Amino acid sequence: MATRSADKAVRKFRLERQLGRVVMNPAVAALDRIGVRSALVVDLETVGRKSGEPRRVPLIGSADESGVWVICQHGRRAGWAHNIAANPHVRVRVGDEWRTGTATFEPDDDVRARARSFGGRGRVGQTATALTMRAMESDPISVRITFTDR
Repeated sequence: MATRSADKAVRKFRLERQLGRVVMNPAVAALDRIGVRSALVVDLETVGRKSGEPRRVPLIGSADESGVWVICQHGRRAGWAHNIAANPHVRVRVGDEWRTGTATFEPDDDVRARARSFGGRGRVGQTATALTMRAMESDPISVRITFTDR
């Protein structure tokens, strides 16, 4: 039974990775280029573990004065999670400002509560964000990016 569940998570991860690469990430990037940007979206820039080149991915996140919380919906399987494991020094764009920071996986953080906190102050926004993230996750883990530039 555990193998069937693990197989399902891997299939879901592969499908959603393709949807992200082919549909969602290009759509978010195109909207950003024309000036349409959500307050929930942060851009994470990691260093490619194999290429050494910068790699950017748009994520839903929540910033505060000392850093940013994001959720890696597919746990350590995601490409950007592999990059963080190899080199935790990252850049993150919050609004129009790029900040440098150090990313750490936070396995003890309550992912469901964290996802609810991303929707802003309104109950509808919190619920919608949490449900969307839950539908897309396979093995979520919270990631804390602590700013190091100030």
